[in-house]
This record gives sequence, structure tokens and C-alpha cells, in this order.
Amino acid sequence: MITKQINQDFDYLDYNKMFLTFDLGLASSLISLGYELWNLEKTNPKKVQFIFKRGKGIDIAINDYWADRLKINARTLFDNQKMLKNRLYSE
Repeated sequence: MITKQINQDFDYLDYNKMFLTFDLGLASSLISLGYELWNLEKTNPKKVQFIFKRGKGIDIAINDYWADRLKINARTLFDNQKMLKNRLYSE
């Protein structure tokens, strides 16, 4: 998983090729499903935006997450959520 550091303006992003969320649970789920986390955007000190490359099937996975139909290994989800929290507090 490759992510890029935030110290740049995101006006150049093609938002049709990206998916953005503030939800830690959704971000952890998408990583667990193998979607690539492109970046963490921390311009607001109280919350972070997770930026994913829009991959095949991501919209279905997002809808399944919100509809409580997503099936993910619990340990994988927990490990990925812990990894994201470590990155949030260490950068």
C-alpha cells in the first residue's frame, strides 16, 4: 500500500478517479478489501479525509458497507483500523 505525504494542494486531483471519506470504519473496510489508500488529507486538525483510488467495484463495496452487508475478516479489519490510527497519530 503506497500513500503520499500531505503538504500539497489537492486542487489538481481528478475526483472522478478518487473516492474520499472521513469515516474511519469505511476506510478500514476498503483497505481490508484491497483498495489502495492514496493519501491522508489532514488540513482540518480535528478530522482526516481518506483518499482512495477509485477501483473496480469500490462503489458496490461502499454501498454494502452502509447497508451492513459487507463481509470482512474481523482480524484483518481490526489490524487495518489500528494501522490507520497509528498513521494518524504518528504523522
